[in-house]
Amino acid sequence: MKQVNFKRAALALGVFATLLTGCSKGIDDFGDINRNPNATTVPITSALLTNVLAGAGGNVWGGGINTTTGLYCQYMSETQYTDISRYASPVINWDGTYAGDLYDLQNIINVNTDPGTKAAAAQFGSNNNQIAIARILKAYNFWMLTDAYGDLPYFEALKGKGIIAYDKQELIYPDLIKELKEAAAQFDGGLTVQGDIMYSGNTTKWKKFANSLIATIALRMSKANATLGKAEFAAAIAAGVIDNNADNAAIVYPGGNYRNPIYNYYVVTQRFDFAVSKTVTDQLTAKNDPRINVYTSNAKGFPYGLTRADALAWQTTNPTFGFLYGFTATSQTMPMYLMTAGQVFLARAEAARLGWTAEVAATQYANGITAEFNRWGITNAGTIATYLAQTDIALTGLASDAQKIAEQRWLSYFPDGNQGWAEYRRTGFPAMAPVPGSATAVPRRIPYGSNEPLYNPTNYAAAAATYNSNSMAAKVWWDK
Repeated sequence: MKQVNFKRAALALGVFATLLTGCSKGIDDFGDINRNPNATTVPITSALLTNVLAGAGGNVWGGGINTTTGLYCQYMSETQYTDISRYASPVINWDGTYAGDLYDLQNIINVNTDPGTKAAAAQFGSNNNQIAIARILKAYNFWMLTDAYGDLPYFEALKGKGIIAYDKQELIYPDLIKELKEAAAQFDGGLTVQGDIMYSGNTTKWKKFANSLIATIALRMSKANATLGKAEFAAAIAAGVIDNNADNAAIVYPGGNYRNPIYNYYVVTQRFDFAVSKTVTDQLTAKNDPRINVYTSNAKGFPYGLTRADALAWQTTNPTFGFLYGFTATSQTMPMYLMTAGQVFLARAEAARLGWTAEVAATQYANGITAEFNRWGITNAGTIATYLAQTDIALTGLASDAQKIAEQRWLSYFPDGNQGWAEYRRTGFPAMAPVPGSATAVPRRIPYGSNEPLYNPTNYAAAAATYNSNSMAAKVWWDK
């Protein structure tokens, strides 16, 4: 999740007062937004929405939390500076999300709710439609944060109340579902929302995205609150989820000055610190998975967790290894995905196996793999059938099906470390490569950043104590 520079004394803590003065930051990948000179006192809500969505692809793969989680679930290996891969405790503040995307989304909600500004805001889409989209994205961002850190400021955040307590994740999770349900029901037949670069204001697709988030959130509670998870999962499926690739939640980049962030990293900035890990290439190779030709430029993955000296030495004897999405072959316009049909079908397969629905696990599993292959241009029916028929792929109704489904879910999320790491922590699959020369296990959470004990010391101390003095080895609520 991207970091934003700002005066920390003014926006202190993880709560950040909601100052309705408009959007103060530009859009990284889709250009600058200029204020309307005829409405200088009211934020341009279409610009705020575009700003959030423009950065959403970077939240799938980018700096800070997103890079760290991608390393923790071993989608990537560090090629030079290997501290994170060797589980050195990171210092990642959540300021950029609270003062960035969450601030912008709360601003959209406030401007479209306030009687003094809602009429002006309505030129960018009906008030209800704008609020609904903002609530969905706000829930999505809070979900990413709580899965990384655990307890955090939530219920009283973004209300300008100053210092507030951290809320328990077991209370945040049900409220995320409530927010998503209410948001999906809030859409009306009014003016189409402007600034929506994901779904172009298509309310049907936004509802499917909201329901798909509910289903995934519910399934993540499988070991912590299975009763609630089962009920909410079934309700979300019945309400309608993403079930074809045309409805995938994707940020599509136009190219030119507005490029895919992975293309930007390798091709434009000429940085090569991250390679596809050997964990990924071993999984793909063992399964005869044709996605290996899409996920990486080379079937040779980089060993995970080497010391800096060993990583540099390995490169000397192995000058060619795989980079994400084929390195220079990566398209400037390649989408970044927040949620896909294949991922939802595979979640439905797991839920069916758990007995949460009356659906057939094998059918949903095959649908999920097929949709994922199709997403990456692998459409030959014979190729897909051959893959599905393999002994270590086909479901058999045995206990081993849990591992097969979990590994396919992990593969489907590549390179979204937020999701891949969460699913690994919940299921234990696939097996992660041990760090050479270290007994440290895969971290279970991101420690609270260094700003929290400075600006919110009492509430930080209480939350940190819940996690064994802010330990990265402590588990979040649903991680059983």
